[in-house]
Amino acid sequence: MPRNAIRNPILRGFNPDPSICRVGDDYYLAVSTFEWYPGVRIYRSRDLANWRLAARPLNRAGMIDLRGEPDSCGVWAPCLSHADGLFWLCYTDVRRFDGNFKDTHNYLTTCATIDGEWSDPLYLNSSGFDPSLFHDEDGSKWYTNMVWDHRPDRTFLHGIVLQEYDPQSRRLAGEPQRIFPGTDADFTEGPHLYKRAGWYYLMTAEGGTGYGHCVTMARSRSVRGPYEADPQGPVVTARDDPGWPLQRNGHADIVRSPDGDWYLVHLCGRPLEGTRRCPLGRETAIQNVAWTEDGWLRLKNGGHLPDLEVDGPDLEPDEAVEPLAYDDFESQQLHPVYQWLRTPYPEMFASLSERPGHLRLFGMESPGSLNHQALIARRQTDFAFRASTVVDFAPDSFQQMAGLVCYYNSSKFHYLYVSTDDGIGRHLGLMSCEADRSLAVRFPIQESRIRLPDEGLVWLRADVDRSELRFSWSTDGERWTEIPVVLDHSLLSDEAGCERGEQFTGAFVGLTCNDLSGGRKPADFEFFSYRGSGC
Repeated sequence: MPRNAIRNPILRGFNPDPSICRVGDDYYLAVSTFEWYPGVRIYRSRDLANWRLAARPLNRAGMIDLRGEPDSCGVWAPCLSHADGLFWLCYTDVRRFDGNFKDTHNYLTTCATIDGEWSDPLYLNSSGFDPSLFHDEDGSKWYTNMVWDHRPDRTFLHGIVLQEYDPQSRRLAGEPQRIFPGTDADFTEGPHLYKRAGWYYLMTAEGGTGYGHCVTMARSRSVRGPYEADPQGPVVTARDDPGWPLQRNGHADIVRSPDGDWYLVHLCGRPLEGTRRCPLGRETAIQNVAWTEDGWLRLKNGGHLPDLEVDGPDLEPDEAVEPLAYDDFESQQLHPVYQWLRTPYPEMFASLSERPGHLRLFGMESPGSLNHQALIARRQTDFAFRASTVVDFAPDSFQQMAGLVCYYNSSKFHYLYVSTDDGIGRHLGLMSCEADRSLAVRFPIQESRIRLPDEGLVWLRADVDRSELRFSWSTDGERWTEIPVVLDHSLLSDEAGCERGEQFTGAFVGLTCNDLSGGRKPADFEFFSYRGSGC
């Protein structure tokens, strides 16, 4: 049987910091979710090409509560492993972003099945982020994380430390020991330990999460080090080839197939042509790797550039996963394609039962809130897409708004909404916040305030073609009027607004409702549609 080709990326849209393990014939892959709730997404596959969402483990208040946390904080870099009949998941809750300090709290949770109820989190430490747990052949368990260094004459990332984890007392044992300061690439993070042929291997991410990102490997005869870096440099990087379609390659993990083949998963970004902006955020790709005769892990292609297409396992491919294109909200539960911001209590602002066949959103805080937003959204997974909805909303005040939003974070979004105002009555408004908190929000031109009938449904539509976003509206769902404003959709990317520091998520599109008076005025949405171009 010919090998199956796998096209990169394997997880499109915001799916960064992959961690992978195999149990029997099934592969499981966990990714970061940052401020989006529920925390951590775990996918399952047998062919490494087609992935289905299998679990969202941090799904209750006892697991994680992200209210008040800044943009791009929250759940960073989960590490997923399997040992002793359990899945083990380490993760960081980062509670500060800007400045010299990071508040980083690391936790561990376990579960017998990937889609079961995960245990209450066990606190581990707070010295840095990217926690990882390695299960050695002798039954010992070793924990690593990077250390954050706030001292002003440092580059913040102090290297990788190691401690033993005692499963009996359920805590870290002994003093942390720095086992790897990193290479000249600097910004050493994302550690994972492995053992092969008498060597311990330490894989790290270096070079920062931008366009200098890379995957490095070091090894030692002892788990406690010292670790020697691969003399040939990074395993994967595109830092020297700015024109390569897969950029920002780093933060990797490896897995071995039942047939003995090795694969490496890593994050990547795909910038829009002619720009250094990636609205789809940091995605996950996969590479064929092999061990050299002298015991180093290298890409099978012989270089450092990631392949756009790789060889998959020799087996029948999994059934392709069809993305949710149309949701009529007839279910009693939100489809898992959606996430929301920060709160473990979505029932406070969203209901599928108050008006059957509709998603009711109760107006909450502003689009810039870090606490209580009524926003249900899905990842942008295509460079071009059309999203649409119809809303039933009768605002009483200019402080009440509801509609369709293309959202990156609290300071980067484009929002087409229904509201009301003195002298104009019920109308459409267009709000754009473009990567600068001091700008607050901007109403692009007067033509964006369009008088609507005093009552009745309003259809809303967003058409994105790479860097261009156009909004349209209708009162019957058939005759559409395009708003004469072309918005810069590339602003909804990690790179836009980087004067505030790197950001780490990706663009979403979804439904939202705001009531700044505190009255919780509801809006009812009859459907949500997302149809992507497939690229």
